Amino acid sequence: MTDRDEPDRPDEPERDDAEQQPEGRRGQIRFQDPETTKPRAPTLGEQRARKRAVEQERERELAEREEAERKSRLRRRILIGSGVTVGVVAVIAVWYAAATPDEVTARCVTSDSALSPDENYCDENYVTSHGGYHSGGFFFIPIPGGGYNQYRYNYGGTVGPGNRVTGGSTVAPSGRTTVKTASGKTVQRGGFGISSGGKSGGS
Repeated sequence: MTDRDEPDRPDEPERDDAEQQPEGRRGQIRFQDPETTKPRAPTLGEQRARKRAVEQERERELAEREEAERKSRLRRRILIGSGVTVGVVAVIAVWYAAATPDEVTARCVTSDSALSPDENYCDENYVTSHGGYHSGGFFFIPIPGGGYNQYRYNYGGTVGPGNRVTGGSTVAPSGRTTVKTASGKTVQRGGFGISSGGKSGGS
């Protein structure tokens, strides 16, 4: 049988290459080789997020350092302040002790600072027993014909010409100072917590 005698075969449709090649499986996982695969460059959003995280960490560390320094400065100030306070108290105590004498002489004087003829005129017991009275640091003794003579103590003054007492003070010194009259009679006994008074007592 010759080629001509071969029965005609129906024409077979031609297949394109896409139909001839098997389709790839959908959902297939592709594995990358870490030695040959280049890492993907971070996106702009990722770069911003990383930068922000670094800045936040830096700000946190800076805030912690500042807080630690602030506490350290506060502790130093407290210690220095305590030392200064103790030092000031000590200086005041030393100055007070040095400035306040242990004993002061009280002199009974008239209203014009002349030395009284009798120091008993500044003794409350004596004054009241003679009809007088004591008020505001002054002693009032009645005189014949009416009226009163006025006397008071001068603390620490000196007797000058004409028996005038100069200097000193009309205010009694602190309670830690002993006050005595010129004759040695105790007006105030020294010691902390002892307040001054207008009475004079025995020596």
